[in-house]
Amino acid sequence: MCGRYYRRSDKQAIAEHFAANVYDFELPDDYNVAPQSTQPVVRVSRDTGEREVALMRWGLIPYWSKDAKIGYSTINAKSETVATSATFREAFRRRRCLVPASGFFEWAQLDAKTKQPYAIGLKDGSLYAFAGIWERWKDKATQQPIETFSVLTTEANELTAPIHSRMPVILSRRDYERWLAPFDPTRPPVDLLRPYPAEEMTTWKVSAAVGNVRNNSSELIAAT
Repeated sequence: MCGRYYRRSDKQAIAEHFAANVYDFELPDDYNVAPQSTQPVVRVSRDTGEREVALMRWGLIPYWSKDAKIGYSTINAKSETVATSATFREAFRRRRCLVPASGFFEWAQLDAKTKQPYAIGLKDGSLYAFAGIWERWKDKATQQPIETFSVLTTEANELTAPIHSRMPVILSRRDYERWLAPFDPTRPPVDLLRPYPAEEMTTWKVSAAVGNVRNNSSELIAAT
């Protein structure tokens, strides 16, 4: 699974990398992105047809859900079942997005009581995108719409497998356009949902401080 990631980029860097329109909101670096936090995603605007950066909550709430609690268990969607799952299939068909990230964290089980956290990113340290899906849900009590997203996962590659059996789907820049394009039932983008090449990635041990969501500084991604 992917339950924590980090992003070293302001909104202008995201706008430039993803060729997306960005609006007037604050977007500081985030070194400890946790579920239920509000994060930037890139989607196609329904009004203009252009890419835009939108702020959404991490933990997808299907439009048909009776309450928001389901979002605690939907931070990830498995690539193998996203097209058929009742929770995710509608979003996969109609509302795909890019989730900007600079790296993610996983914990290796050393023994029954000890886990070692690792940071995992691209060798060149560049910004990239997780494959994501999003939904718009209306709170019946307030009648306010809430937009949420989920990160797709796949089997681990050779680099990350010793740490965890799953990893987030990282999309190559050349695949952004296809992932965001209108759904083509004759060629659904499931072939993009594969492990990222291990030779282009790197991993390193980091401090256990990353396990506390209240910690959020560049020290969290320093090698230990």
